Amino acid sequence: MSVCTLDPSVDDIRLWHRDEDGSILGTFERVNGLLAAQGLTLGVAMNGGMYHDDRRPVGHYVENGVETMRLVTSEGPGNFGLLPNGVFCLAGTTAMVLETNAFADSGTACDFATQSGPMLVIDGTLHPRFRPDGTSSFIRNGVGVRDDGQVVMAISDRPVTFHSFGRFFRDELQTPNALFIDGNVSRLYAPSLGRNDFGFPMGPILGTAVAAD
Repeated sequence: MSVCTLDPSVDDIRLWHRDEDGSILGTFERVNGLLAAQGLTLGVAMNGGMYHDDRRPVGHYVENGVETMRLVTSEGPGNFGLLPNGVFCLAGTTAMVLETNAFADSGTACDFATQSGPMLVIDGTLHPRFRPDGTSSFIRNGVGVRDDGQVVMAISDRPVTFHSFGRFFRDELQTPNALFIDGNVSRLYAPSLGRNDFGFPMGPILGTAVAAD
């Protein structure tokens, strides 16, 4: 597994989807280009949520306090609809992963938010539909929040099952709540780890903005 740990009280964690002209960014390079105009650059980043064929977010999406996709609470096809799913939310200097209905009940106003699914870990318990003998394996990425408020982003270096990926977040990363972001299309940008993964353009991108050298 490749793991990046972030402190939301210090690190500038954001989500990116479109540029100022409304064009979908889709790549780490285009996000870097957007940030360069602000004297910034990407610190770390990964794909930040499931998306439709036209790269619109499948679930709830908030960027800079503006909601562009509503919260989806209904069951549906695919991994996103494997309830319970959840929301990763950044509110000020606080980060959280909440099950979707718990998020709706909380009334939290997020500066940035992305909904995905399924949940990997819910209050210290693995998703109820994960099976130890499951055979579906993909490169997967996810995000969790530890009890100390640290954000942990992780991507598997080889194909893994949901059960083993969830166990990794719960037992190794010690995140009582963690959210699956995507599989198969998962990519990571982390220069310190020698990673700048290439592939087809993405939808939302989750990462950090840092001062350019």
